Amino acid sequence: MDLENQARIKELGEKYGAEELVVILGSSDPDSAELAAETVTAGDPTYAGPLTGVQLGLPVYHIMEPEIKEQVDPAVYEEQVAMMEMVVEVEALIDAVKGMREQYSKL
Repeated sequence: MDLENQARIKELGEKYGAEELVVILGSSDPDSAELAAETVTAGDPTYAGPLTGVQLGLPVYHIMEPEIKEQVDPAVYEEQVAMMEMVVEVEALIDAVKGMREQYSKL
């Protein structure tokens, strides 16, 4: 996650708190999805960005998780995401993000 996005998330997380925000990731790689999920929940593990040492505990999901997918307009999901489901490791992505959410999310 780049430093600019970390700064935006930090600002919003501090302003609204974990009860009012949800982070939706769209990474195609399980390792990068896990790193991004950890960053918005437990803080930046690379110690390089504004979220270093900041435990926002935000709820974080991957766009392909069933509870998120069912909330997206099917036509939009089909156009924007469905093709990726055929070429990525969907379960690995979900497991990576879910693991961080369960471990660090405040909700």
